[in-house]
Amino acid sequence: MVSKVNDLDYFVAASEQEALILELNLIKRHHPRYNVRLKDDKTFPYLKIDLNEDWPRVHITRRLEEDGGRYFGPFASAKSVRQTLKLIKGIFPFRSCSKPITGTDTRACLDYDIGHCLAPCIGAVSQKEYAEVIKRVILFLEGKQERVVQQLKSKMNRAAEALDFERAVRLRDQIQAVEQVVEGQRIATTVKGEQDVIAFAGDKDQACVQVFFIRSGKLIGRESFLLQGTR
Repeated sequence: MVSKVNDLDYFVAASEQEALILELNLIKRHHPRYNVRLKDDKTFPYLKIDLNEDWPRVHITRRLEEDGGRYFGPFASAKSVRQTLKLIKGIFPFRSCSKPITGTDTRACLDYDIGHCLAPCIGAVSQKEYAEVIKRVILFLEGKQERVVQQLKSKMNRAAEALDFERAVRLRDQIQAVEQVVEGQRIATTVKGEQDVIAFAGDKDQACVQVFFIRSGKLIGRESFLLQGTR
């Protein structure tokens, strides 16, 4: 393959994510003979927040577009992006439906009954309050969970002072859910900043490699690789 190289060019990417997206797009554009892994139409999954909508949704997509939306990813697999969506849906009450929102529906769906949606469809929430929920979702996905907790505690205290105890309880439950996620991410480390920790285990001609991604003292994710033919 090296003998067939005619010229060499390179790009400097600002991050691993940017490099991955660039590689994906170049392979799909030029269809290189020896790189078949990313040639098909299947791309990496992302979480997208449609900020151009009056009542933004959070959903999974495999298409990156310059449409004013916020994209988070790419995720290593469809399973990991579904798990992340399920996690934030269990914490933040944003809508998951794609129906037009008029605020005049006569009844809300089950998500509203179980506290997983604020039901803009029946006019149960203002657009401003719903937008605040989406902002907290963005902060959460950016890894700024502590700021989310601070905002929720402030709102909970104001709700309690106004004797709106039902709202205060809902906010308390959100705080506890976010704090559980943060606690699950904490690790013991004296090194500040960013770290990628690699663990390796081998047996005969195969090996397993685990890469742990640590940011601001929190474990934010990991990836596994099974290697064959190793010694």
